[in-house]
Amino acid sequence: MTIVWFYSIASVAIISLISFVGVLTLALGKEKTEKALLVLVSFACGGLLGDTFIHLLPEVAKNQGFGLGAGLVVLTGVLLFFVLEKFIAWRHCHVPTSSQHPHPVVFMNLIGDGLHNFLDGAIVAGSFLVSFPLGMATSLAVIAHEIPQEIGDFGVLVHGGLSQKKALVFNFCSALVAILGAIFVLSFGAKISGFPQMLVPFTAGGFIYIAGSDLIPELHKEVNLKKSLVQLLGLLLGIGIMLGLKFLG
Repeated sequence: MTIVWFYSIASVAIISLISFVGVLTLALGKEKTEKALLVLVSFACGGLLGDTFIHLLPEVAKNQGFGLGAGLVVLTGVLLFFVLEKFIAWRHCHVPTSSQHPHPVVFMNLIGDGLHNFLDGAIVAGSFLVSFPLGMATSLAVIAHEIPQEIGDFGVLVHGGLSQKKALVFNFCSALVAILGAIFVLSFGAKISGFPQMLVPFTAGGFIYIAGSDLIPELHKEVNLKKSLVQLLGLLLGIGIMLGLKFLG
């Protein structure tokens, strides 16, 4: 059990540090950042879908059988992430943004992102409780998704009126909530019969929602043939890495 704690907390800590990736946008500039996001978003999409259909759902079918119960848990994951995103975008402000009056989207983003990060930590820890290969695959899928997300979150916080330094600090504090999610699952989830196994289809549902609702629509905004082919390659690379992990596991 101690080794599960180590791998879970270490993985979640690395995921939390990714929140500082926003500083790269300052070094690269807007144009280069947008080009990088073109590949990162498609890679993240491939990673999430690859983990879902190559690791998570086969794990569910193998250990539980994919019946009505598993299907309902997958749907619960989809619906919870839907509700979470609605919560993030719940309020709008009509007062001009300034450093003295940060846009409420800043606070909603931090709260919503904190909840999202708590779930990230929970599903990573839950995956390690099931097996080491599943934990590693899920951690990599979360990392792939977090890089473009954290770049976007940094931009939202700066646009909302925070200084660049404050945006990095607040974004990192929000990311650290993932450790609380991991600790919660490791402390209580392991004591509840079947809880880690239930998190697997839940994670699959969340990943399906993120890929289908957030990432794929972003990819569809690009219609240039050359850039679309780059996106396809990024998508296949993400899936390929998950497939490779399956054979290595």
